[in-house]
Order: sequence, then structure tokens, then C-alpha cells
Amino acid sequence: MACPANEPEAEVAISAGQKMLSAVSGSLLTSLLVTPLDVVRVRLQSQPPSSFRPTATLSSNHSTFTNLPPNLGVTACCREVFWVNNNARFCIAGPSLSSIGAATPSTAASSTAECAIEESNRKTFTSTLDGLRKIARNEGLSSLWRGLSPTLVMAVPANVIYFTGYEALRFNKSSPINAYLTDTYAPLVAGSVARVAAASVISPIEMFRTRMQATSGHQSGTGVFKETLVGLTEMVHAQGYTSLWRGLTLTMWRDVPFSGIYWWGYEALRNALTDVRDRSRGRTLDPGRSHTRVRNRSQSRENHTSTFVDSFIAGAASGAVAAVVTTPFDVGKTRQQVLKNSNEPSMTDATGKRLLRPEERSMPRFLYHILKEEGPAGLFRGWAARCLKVAPACAIMISSYELGKKMARSMNERRDGRVET
Repeated sequence: MACPANEPEAEVAISAGQKMLSAVSGSLLTSLLVTPLDVVRVRLQSQPPSSFRPTATLSSNHSTFTNLPPNLGVTACCREVFWVNNNARFCIAGPSLSSIGAATPSTAASSTAECAIEESNRKTFTSTLDGLRKIARNEGLSSLWRGLSPTLVMAVPANVIYFTGYEALRFNKSSPINAYLTDTYAPLVAGSVARVAAASVISPIEMFRTRMQATSGHQSGTGVFKETLVGLTEMVHAQGYTSLWRGLTLTMWRDVPFSGIYWWGYEALRNALTDVRDRSRGRTLDPGRSHTRVRNRSQSRENHTSTFVDSFIAGAASGAVAAVVTTPFDVGKTRQQVLKNSNEPSMTDATGKRLLRPEERSMPRFLYHILKEEGPAGLFRGWAARCLKVAPACAIMISSYELGKKMARSMNERRDGRVET
């Protein structure tokens, strides 16, 4: 996630188009660099809990498998392992054809079990680096950028709304936030409100991206795109267009506090770095003047290197803290959006009454279910991948945006100078 920086009112203005161009360029760079980490994060959060890892069920009668399709869910290891789907708790393994008549039953069973375990290990990620390695090796390097297209499509409208909304709420004189809140809390509220608007608009696109990234296997990018599109179309036909916003509440629970914490931390850290640099130059803040305006002026006069370094450090540190705090909501959002209710039968009790799946419960109840079934580790599953993705994404995005705005301001100053002469 990214955020714009302070702009001094006395400085040469930057047009909305220039701000948008800075935001879009930062979005492109960020998406290309952090999408692989996002793919691993989604896989880690959507895979079954460790207590339900796939196990092999051996069959002593090979004729059971003679009528099964030859490529039923098998992508590697051996053709005698059959998976119901990518998240199946069990697999069925029969002895290989080569082992029939050439090995003892115990040897064949042992070989089959090893084969099933190997296939299970291919589908199970134990860490971020393990996920990156297994996806690249088993599905191809390009699979790490699965979902990049919707990510880019999502980044443009999201950042336009988010950036312009934040700056209007934070720095516009007529903003009610500036009228009723101090500079300490204004970033928290402005960032939260701007995120509500952006998340509401891009929620359907984010669901499409999340389901694409959750798909594993050797399918081509076009195949995964079509499969995801068909799945969403079936869901809309069965449950209506409002189903495209499924998980929006959890998204809000994740993104709104994230944005508030991030902006509050970013401005505090950036201002602290500015104060340190000013003190090293013999400058001190005048108690009788607005500290925000003085800091804005100091930041606008920094060279390109200082602007990049300060915004990069402040963005990375604040983004990492916000990412850890909001990881449980990210886990809940991912699981809810990956769920394909339209393709699964409803759960009923003994009387035939429909039962809600855990993912269909309210956010607090769903997260409590995860905590009860999987412990704290379940709530923070994928936190490392999330931090590795969010921290550099925030750092790259904000530093690119700040640098772009600084270049635009310099260009406007040169243009105004030519006009005056």
C-alpha cells in the first residue's frame, strides 16, 4: 500500500495529472516487484491447516483405478496418485504398473506411499522461501506473477482514489479533518477514510486477483484466467452481483486500520527524519509557527537522494508494523474470497437445517473459529510473506511517488520561471 507525502502550501502547486502519473508509475514498479510474494502469501493462507495435510490411502486392488481418467489431478510424481482437488485431505494411491509382477506387495505399497508423500510435499508450503522455490520449480517461473494483470488494472483506479482522496482530506483547508483534529491524529483518520473509498471500488477486481493467485497447477496464464472468470460468472448467476463484494467487510477490517496505522507512522517517522536533518544543519523548530508547515518546506527543499531515502525508510518501517498488526484480517479475507460456495453442497444438520460454513460467519466469529481450531499461528499464517511484500511495496510506492512529485514540482518551477522572464 502506498501513500502521498506532505505538500507545503507555499510551494509551486502540482497538478492532479502529475500526481496521478507519479502514482501510476510507482504502482507499475511495485506490482512487478512484489507480486511473487503476494502469490505465496495467498497460497500459504488458503492451504489446509497442518493437521489436515493430505495422506495416502493405499489400495491393494489396482483394478480400482483402471477406469479413472489418466490425468486426474496429477501434475508430477506418479500417475497413480489421484487428488479430488488441490485442497483434498486424502489422496488415493494404487501401485504403479511397473511394480505389478516386478515387486512384492510390500515394496509396491511402500513405493506408492512415498509417491503420495512426495506429491503432498509439492503442494505444501512451509515458509515464504519454500513457497517461492516450489512454485517456480513445479509450476514454472511465470506462475509467480500469476494475477499480475488484474493487479495492474486494480492499481490505477485504487491509487488515483486513494492518493487524491488522502491529500484532499489531509491538506485541503476546507477539510473537516483539519478543522477538528490535530496533526498527530489527522493522518490516521484521513488514511482510513480514503481507504474505505478505494477498497469499495476495487473489491471485485481484488477478488478476481485473489482467486487467480490461489489456483495452483501447470495451467497456462490464459487457462487460469478463463477458469477464474467462469467461476466468478457462475457465482454471480447463483448469488447475484453483490457476491462480487464478498469479503469486503474483512477487507475493510484489514485495509482501514492498516491505512490509519501506516499514515500515522509514516508521517511521524518522516517528520522525525526531517527534524534530525534540520538539527544537523543548525535549524530548530520555532514554537510559534506551525511545525507541519515548516517541515513541509524543509522536505520540499531536500535533494532527490534525501527525499528518496527518507520516504523509503519511513514507508518500509511503518508498512511492516501495520502489516503484522492486520495479518489476522488478511487471513480471514483471503479464505473467504477463495471459497467457492457455488460449487459446494450446502451443509445441513440432522433436521435438514442449513448450517453456515466458518467462512460464512461474521468476521469476529470466523477469526475466533480460526483461533480455536488452529491457534494463534493460524491467524498469523503468512505474516512473513505479507511483511516481505507490504514493507517493500510501501517503501517503493511512497518513494517513487514522492520522487515523482518532486520532479514535477521542479519542472513547474522552471516553467514558471521562464514565464516570468
